[in-house]
Amino acid sequence: IKTILSGFIIRGYLGKWTLLIKTVTLVLVVSSGLSLGKEGPLVHVACCCGNFFSSLFSKYSKNEGKRREVLSAAAAAGVSVAFGAPIGGVLFSLEEVSYYFPLKTLWRSFFAALVAAFTLRSINPFGNSRLVLFYVEYHTPWYMAELFPFILLGVFGGLWGTLFIRCNIAWCRRRKTTKLGKYPVLEVIAVTAITAIVAYPNPYTRRSTSELISELFNDCGALESSQLCDYINDPNMTRPVDDIPDRPAGVGVYTAIWQLALALIFKIIITIFTFGMKIPSGLFIPSMAVGAMAGRMVGIGVEQLAYHHHDWIIFRNWCRPGADCVTPGLYAMVGAAACLGGVTRMTVSLVVIMFELTGGLEYIVPLMAAAVTSKWVADAFGKEGIYEAHIHLNGYPFLDVKDEFTHRTLATDVMRPRRGEPPLSVLTQDSMTVEDVETLIKETDYNGFPVVVSRDSERLIGFAQRRELILAIKNARQRQEGIVSDSVMYFTEEPPELPANSPQPLKLRRVLNLSPFTVTDHTPMETVVDIFRKLGLRQCLVTRSGRLLGIITKKDVLRHMAQMANQDPESIMFN
Repeated sequence: IKTILSGFIIRGYLGKWTLLIKTVTLVLVVSSGLSLGKEGPLVHVACCCGNFFSSLFSKYSKNEGKRREVLSAAAAAGVSVAFGAPIGGVLFSLEEVSYYFPLKTLWRSFFAALVAAFTLRSINPFGNSRLVLFYVEYHTPWYMAELFPFILLGVFGGLWGTLFIRCNIAWCRRRKTTKLGKYPVLEVIAVTAITAIVAYPNPYTRRSTSELISELFNDCGALESSQLCDYINDPNMTRPVDDIPDRPAGVGVYTAIWQLALALIFKIIITIFTFGMKIPSGLFIPSMAVGAMAGRMVGIGVEQLAYHHHDWIIFRNWCRPGADCVTPGLYAMVGAAACLGGVTRMTVSLVVIMFELTGGLEYIVPLMAAAVTSKWVADAFGKEGIYEAHIHLNGYPFLDVKDEFTHRTLATDVMRPRRGEPPLSVLTQDSMTVEDVETLIKETDYNGFPVVVSRDSERLIGFAQRRELILAIKNARQRQEGIVSDSVMYFTEEPPELPANSPQPLKLRRVLNLSPFTVTDHTPMETVVDIFRKLGLRQCLVTRSGRLLGIITKKDVLRHMAQMANQDPESIMFN
């Protein structure tokens, strides 16, 4: 979807069949208990809906730019529904998905997310009359000294993100290049079987991941029956029920920590193999689960340290004996944010989604500290998040807005045709027959053709899209009398002067784009790259004093950037 929003068209990816199949399979796959989430697929489903509704209105179906604005808003609505986080959804679309996000798209996305959240609230899917998935209520604030373990969780999140991206991409590459890719059904059955067999004995991997995260986020109240809340109670305690002081851990807590450690290792390994199989699979929930397990264990550790060593200098100022100082659930929440940030490299939208998801508004600073730390640590090992890594693996022509281009090359160095290559395939304005054009279309697979006055002058008039030419010729042959293979095609206002006995000419001015994007041959490539990024162009023509010299496509720009980064330009394969 990032690639589509950057101006590339993947046919059938947002079609009705995709929508129908994805909706049904998403329900089955999430309820199967595999280590995956529903958020990514829900963004895809929402964009399919957006694309379907765009096709009903000519204002959107005929204008790619407007259609992309609708898809940006749809992505926001998708996250809004997945998490019950409308503002987080808008920021997610702005930070992660969208390529070009003008102000009008911002408020439209906001409105779409609002309607999505309102509809979700009226259906009440969780049965608790709340929008949020993991509502938490903590009774104690956080203290400055706790920032150190929060930042450590951020470091863990960054390391986990790097490990996950590298292993997952290596496995997906292996799937693409070996026989493994020919048996997707077998692979899914094998991973499902392994997940079921290994996950069943451990109570923390047996339940659904959302329930697990919910339990890890929870604060231990007086009525909690979970193993994580099996503390040794003081029989003389007389206090309000909701403000329970820190207590020594009982047998259940130690058992729970062992089980959580095993669940964490299992979750890390199985998610690497699950994400990227031929099933709808999101990454938000498994990443949050990994972080929440690590965070809860750190939280229990800090809590026990504070209980047994409250005279240490770091605890003395804020943790008196008999007080409720440390909330392990908060550490789980911070860990979840850190791991999600390490994998996706989100920052602003991540923090907003996390506090919308839990309702924990006063914990924004710990969440921000963990999100920023995890991004810095992960970026130290490689700039790509999981989405960019998969875009590169699939060879989609995607120009990342975050990359900088600092080389001093010119448009003439990148444009084609180069020396020794055959000349550019062009159409002339009034001297080619229908048969000539049909032959040109058959022999080449270009997306469109520049139109020039004549082959001698090479003066540029406009650009004609291949698809529109094919449709126009087909319709003319069916509906207009006298159009045959020898009919002359013209792109001018007036028909050319023809001999008396020649067949009726075909006027195709309406399919001609009279203002194609052009640059001169001495335009710096830095500017050209910027134009491609900001406008989501697919190609741009190179001229000198109005004469056509060549063409630069998005793929040429990507190859050139790879060459400048000392990579093999042919290694960027395009499917």
